[in-house]
Amino acid sequence: MNDDYEARLTLAASTDDVFDALTTLDGLAGWWTSVAGSGLTGGELTFTFGPDSRAVMRVDAASRGVNVRWTNVACVMEDWVGTSMHFDLEATPSGATELRFRHVGLTPQLACYTDCKSGWDHFIPTSLRDFVETGAGHPNGSDADLARRDVREQQRASAQVG
Repeated sequence: MNDDYEARLTLAASTDDVFDALTTLDGLAGWWTSVAGSGLTGGELTFTFGPDSRAVMRVDAASRGVNVRWTNVACVMEDWVGTSMHFDLEATPSGATELRFRHVGLTPQLACYTDCKSGWDHFIPTSLRDFVETGAGHPNGSDADLARRDVREQQRASAQVG
């Protein structure tokens, strides 16, 4: 049974626009977080989530209109090291893009799963969608991201009381 984190959505944007959002530094920073490096095949991306929080991804594949594949090679969240992110793109007849995202290795058995799922649930179907459809995402540290984190903290506090 496959219990990796997955999201599937239709984006009102071309596969080229989605590919650029997944491979360019401006694109990635526009929907996820600040980043340095190269998003093309063979490159390496260093994502920064805070002063002492980074994730380094090896870019295993970046095929325009088809897919983007990363493998996490270093991360403050040790659960992520060795996991991989798959972004599969398919053009629809209307010019939209079917996106299938899978974080291979991010399963409910990992200690970080609940927090990571909350993050991906925000960044993929909300922030990435808004970025490619309107030009304005909700990346790490944005008002929408901070509100999501506040709700998560309230849920944690309620669970501890109950």
